[in-house]
Amino acid sequence: MSSVNCGSGGGATTFKGLRIASLFIIWFGSTLGASFPIIAHRSGLVHVPRSVFDFAKYFGSGVIIATAFIHLLGPGISELTSPCLGAAWQDYPYPLALALLSSFGIFTIELLAFRIGSAKLKKLGIHHDAHGHGVGGFVSHGPEGVPATASTSDDGSKQHHEKNLEAGRTVDHVEGSEVRSHVSDENAMAQIIGVAILEFGVILHSVLIGLTLAVDERFKVLFAVIIFHQTFEGLGIGSRLAYLELPHRYRFMPALGAFLYGITTPIGIAVGLGVRTTYNPGSTRATLVSGILDSLSAGILMYTGFVELLAHEFLFNPEMREASNRKLLYALACMMLGCGVMAMLGKWA
Repeated sequence: MSSVNCGSGGGATTFKGLRIASLFIIWFGSTLGASFPIIAHRSGLVHVPRSVFDFAKYFGSGVIIATAFIHLLGPGISELTSPCLGAAWQDYPYPLALALLSSFGIFTIELLAFRIGSAKLKKLGIHHDAHGHGVGGFVSHGPEGVPATASTSDDGSKQHHEKNLEAGRTVDHVEGSEVRSHVSDENAMAQIIGVAILEFGVILHSVLIGLTLAVDERFKVLFAVIIFHQTFEGLGIGSRLAYLELPHRYRFMPALGAFLYGITTPIGIAVGLGVRTTYNPGSTRATLVSGILDSLSAGILMYTGFVELLAHEFLFNPEMREASNRKLLYALACMMLGCGVMAMLGKWA
């Protein structure tokens, strides 16, 4: 107990130059990981096989889930059971309760957003698919089906409608472009909300990582691990951002998401360097704040990982339901690899 520093003293001040350099190095790695899938998907100059995109997508899903359990919930439990905190924090599993709270909180928010969006679409006579079948089955809940006022007797028109739904776009011949634009915006917002929930949990975690790196005594080991950690996590975020199907007015959103992810850890490092003489990551206040945020973020990523990523990708996605056993095993292997690598990094960070 005597070796535990629960005061307000400062963190480590060694390797100042390398700590400053880490801000830019980690920014580059994080941004590269999040941006590469987007650039490769959009650019005609860089030809990337579909199998590479599939690998990044499934590998990234595993990374996100391992992050929730190993890099967020685990530290959250350690922090909120720290001897620096009062005895009241030892009497109840607060980290698990906070993770439970945030999971149900995110579910409630998404449920309300879904009901509001469905009500608007119902006025247009369009059925809203809760599982996102019409938009590829991941990170989004999109409209599906033919409007009640539209005729389906024309096979060509029906096939054209279904083809556009599979691509994540809705083209309905009801009162012209006004309806097309409205439905497209609803679909876009559903996708944006889904990926924003995922990124919110990751961003909180990334800021805390940056703060710790700036003042931690185990800087060299932590620095090397966090480079890989942030790059792999960025790959998981970027592979989801790359597949968003958005109207032209929202085409900037994937790039914005990659940018925000790239700068969060450097921001944490910069803040940590600024307060390194007074900020002690082991102090009572820092431990409490970090433990609460880690636990809340864990719940967010658990819900997002299992519901938005795994369930929508493997259970509700028609393409995967009808896929060969070989493709299914490949997807599961990629996911397990991502989960395993990220879990292993948890030994050091």
